[in-house]
This record gives sequence, structure tokens and C-alpha cells, in this order.
Amino acid sequence: MLLQLNIQNFAIVRSLDIDWQSGMTTITGETGAGKSIAIDALGLCLGDRATTNVVRPGSKKAELAATFETQKNICAQQWLAQHDLSIESTTECILRRVISAEGRSKAFINGSQVPLVQLKEIGQLLINIHGQHDHQLIIKASQQCKLVDEYADHKPLIDEVKYYYQKWHKLSKELTLLQQNKQQREAQRQLIQYQVSELDEFALEQNEFQSLESDYKRHTNAQDLLDTTLQSVQLLAEDERYNVLELLRQCNDNINSLAKVDDRLNNVASILNDAHIQLEEANTDLKDYYQALELDPQAYSLIEERYSTALQLAKKHSLPPENLVTFHQELKQELTSISGDDSRINAIIDEISKTHQSYQDAASILSSSRFEAAQALSQLITSSMQELNMPHGQFNIAIDQKHYDGDSNSESTVMNMSANGLDKIDFQVSLNPGQILEAMNKVASGGELSRISLAMQVILADKVVTPTLIFDEVDVGISGPTAAMVGKKLQQLAKNTQVICVTHLPQVACKGHQQLFVSKLTDGEHTETKVTELSEQSRIQEIARLLAGDKISANSLANAEELLAS
Repeated sequence: MLLQLNIQNFAIVRSLDIDWQSGMTTITGETGAGKSIAIDALGLCLGDRATTNVVRPGSKKAELAATFETQKNICAQQWLAQHDLSIESTTECILRRVISAEGRSKAFINGSQVPLVQLKEIGQLLINIHGQHDHQLIIKASQQCKLVDEYADHKPLIDEVKYYYQKWHKLSKELTLLQQNKQQREAQRQLIQYQVSELDEFALEQNEFQSLESDYKRHTNAQDLLDTTLQSVQLLAEDERYNVLELLRQCNDNINSLAKVDDRLNNVASILNDAHIQLEEANTDLKDYYQALELDPQAYSLIEERYSTALQLAKKHSLPPENLVTFHQELKQELTSISGDDSRINAIIDEISKTHQSYQDAASILSSSRFEAAQALSQLITSSMQELNMPHGQFNIAIDQKHYDGDSNSESTVMNMSANGLDKIDFQVSLNPGQILEAMNKVASGGELSRISLAMQVILADKVVTPTLIFDEVDVGISGPTAAMVGKKLQQLAKNTQVICVTHLPQVACKGHQQLFVSKLTDGEHTETKVTELSEQSRIQEIARLLAGDKISANSLANAEELLAS
């Protein structure tokens, strides 16, 4: 529950501390005094958007702090613990907001600075605020559905419907994209199929091009290789008049003879001997190479043709010839992927059908639950309307349940589906005997809408788990016996929940366990709002003022005492 609200330099408030009690607190005051200023300040503590005009003129910043007791609020305690924002020594939670005159804002939870979104998250677990314009929302179809779902606690069912809807929507987009690209992909598939077939027919193997290139060069230069090799063999050993090996043998013999005379030539003799041996080996290898060389025109023709084809294919695909094999494999993979589109389309169609059926099942369960909740809520609101001075009032929640036409991709099915289910909800009322039920906004006046809205809010407030409920002038347009019944209902609600109500009705104000009075003071230059907790005697005066206006009489005081006593 809310324990304390501290306001510094906010709007026309200089400094204000409000201690709140359990049960029901009513806030009254003169017109224009700023009865809702505490609610506005609380809204900022709960993450509402701040503007520069919220800072009191002449001040650098506004500071707002709200203190809550969370001892019985398990959800709030778990949220604080999950975000490491708990205070070990206490179960209190302090929400603080600092807003500069330039419009900059800082948010704090238990002294730690946090993003504004976290104020909103924790705020939803601490307070539920009902505003004076809520009756304008209940004529909207989306709000009507939301109210029914809040009453029936449909969040788990809606989450399931939403899951299948989003899955169906994602699959449908993928299917549409595949189908749109199918013609283009088919042309691409035919091209790649031709390229793959061409490369399959050529069947170049890994590293084959390098071997082809080597063979091609050898066969192209075969005659030159034969002639030059033969000439080299003759120079080395086979020329009768002049060959390298014979000359080197003679030189080697000469040096060996000299080395016997002068051992300083031993090293030279050794080198010449080694050179002779190596040249003999070279000569032998060169002879073998020469004898192995063949001039085979048929083999050369085959090599030349294959080598030339490889070069042409490489040029055709704008890549180095040595990359042809890799390119071939990539084309095969792409062809497999494209060829799999049809099977993917069929798989998606099947999956869409199954997902849509799951959506239908979940939406059907949600619809059935909404129908049951609508019947119960209609009866409760009808009873409350009759208690709120609409004796012949009848309320009905009509649900139009859309149905699946059998085709998960048909236009009608797509139009019917939504993340919120298949139901169209319409609030209908009848206010006079014999009057048929019609849409609420066509039949009810503004005052009647306010009473119907209040009846809903009181009923739904009893379903929420937030420990504090705030009603900000929701009783606008209500008076007399109706006002007394409103006060009674709010007081009943306060037995289990902290209720704070900003009101101008004495019948409501008198039901509070605590009453705060808002006044506005001015010295001609500055204006300031103050909030005072009223004593029992002061409450009599304030209730009398609400009953009679500024001219308080003995009768109005007696009426005020009677109201408070009741």
C-alpha cells in the first residue's frame, strides 16, 4: 500500500508531505485548488511522461517520492529482487523522480537510478489508477474486450492465442515471399541447371587443371625438348671430338697426379672428382628423359582439347581455371536449394494449416471463456446500474464469434484473425422498460456512461491484485442517492484494498477513513497548494461545505454529521 508521498517544487506545490492510511482516503477541496495534484505527482513517480511545466516557476527542479509497503505484495517483492533493487532491512519500496526545469528527468527505485520503463513496470504492481475520462474509453471495442479479459483473467489464454497468431503470420509471410519469387527462381533454376549439366559433362577433377596445364606445355614444346636434350647429351658425353665428361676426366687425372706431388691440390682434386660423378649422373638422367619423351599427336590432341575447354569455361564464368571445381560444387548446392523451394512451399502450407488449427483451438477456448465471463459480468453490471439510480437498466455483453472457413490462407480467414482472438465484443444497454438492447454509445448519456463506467471499475477493481486503487473524480455527473451508493461501493472495496478517491461529492467524501483537504493560497504574487488531513470536526465543516457551498448553515452541519455518522 501507499505510505507516503513527498512533493517538492511541483506545479504550484512548494513542499508537501502526505501520509496515507489503509482503508479509504477521500480528497476534497475547492474548485481549482488542485485536488488531483497528488495523483499527478504519483503518476510521475510511476513513470508518466514529464514536461518542463511541471517544475514550480522559479525552481531548478521538481522532486517527487512515493513510499510503498510491499510486505503483502509478493509480486512487487519478486520484481524488486529480480532487478536487484530490494532493501534487505525493510519491505518498503521508494519510487523517486527528479525533473529539471529544462525537462530532463531521472528515475530512482530504492535509491538506485533506473530507466523510466522500470518505474512503469513496478508501478503496475503497486497502484491501479482510474481516471475521470475512463467512461469515454468504454465505448471503444478494444477497451470493451480488454475489460472482459481483465475480469476473467484471460492473460494466459490470450498469450497462447497470440503465440499461434504470430507463428501463423510469420509462416504466411514466408509462403507469400516464396510464391512471389517462384517464377524468378524457376528461371534461375533453369540457368543453373544448364551450367551444372555443362560442368557435369566436362567433369573436371580436383587439381586436374594444373596437371593439364603441365601436360599441355610439355606436348606443345615436345620437339624442342627432344632436340635440346639430344644436343645436351652429345655435349656431355657422346661427341667423339669434344665432350664435357672426357675433358673433365682428363683435367681430373692431371690434378690427381699433381696432388701426389703437392698435397695442397687434394681439395681441388676432390671437387673435380665429385663434379665428374655428378655430371655422369646428370648424363644418365638426361638420356633416360630423352628416351621417355614421345611425340604422340593423338594424346596431344586430347590434352589440348580438354585444356582449351577448361580455359573457355573459366572465361565464361569469369573465374580462374583452377577454381572451376569449387564453382561447380557451389552451383550444385544452389541448385539443390532452389529445387527445394517447392518442397519448402508444401511444408509451409502444411505447417500453416497445423498452426492455424492450433490457433483456432486456442481462440475457441478463449471465446468460450469470454462468453461465460460476459454473462457473469453482464449480470453484475446490470445489478450495479440499478443500484446507481438506473432502476430499469439492463446491461449485456454481446460476443460475435467469427468462424474458420476451412482455408487457412483465404481472405476472410486473414481478416478474421487477430492476436486477440476471433471475437468482436459489443457492450449493449437498455435504460427503459421495453427498450431493446443497443450499443452503449447510442443510448446512454454522458452521466449514464459515467455511472456505468464506475460500476465496471468497482467490479473490476475487486479482481485486480494491486494493493492500492485510485479513483480520480470518476464520480463526475453523479449526485443524490446515486452518489451515496457510489460511496458505499467504494467503502466496501476498501475493506480489502487501499482506496484513494478524489471527489466533489459529500456522499462519497464521508465514506473515507481518512479525508484530505486541498486548498490554494496566494499572496498576489505567488500561489501555493496545500494538503491537510482533516480532523473529525474539520470533516464536518468540509462535508457541510460540499453540501451547501460557502454559506454553511446549521442544517448543512447537521446533515454533514449525519452523513459521517452513517
